[in-house]
Amino acid sequence: METFLQQLKALSSAEDFLQYFGIPFDQQVVNVSRLHILKRFFQYIRQENLLAQTDEVGLFTQYRAQLAKAYGDFVASTPAQEKVFKVFQDVNGRQHVTLDSLKASLPLRVAA
Repeated sequence: METFLQQLKALSSAEDFLQYFGIPFDQQVVNVSRLHILKRFFQYIRQENLLAQTDEVGLFTQYRAQLAKAYGDFVASTPAQEKVFKVFQDVNGRQHVTLDSLKASLPLRVAA
């Protein structure tokens, strides 16, 4: 029989996680915020130090609560307001990229 953590490793999408934990969700919210929800979920798990626990029933209950909380953050707010990812934390989501830095990042083209 697979352990709780082995079952979690098999999940790949926000929908997989929400369905696994039996959390009802609005597909439109997930379509806009899927990566943000998962990142916030794992932030909450780390904050609560849930990675070190071993009681599988307790883990399931606590993980479910943290995922519901993470999902709820994006039902009531937007990714830009929640600022989960660095791009939203920097200068209110505006990145300043110079043309020279873009040119430098392109691979060199060899003339044929």
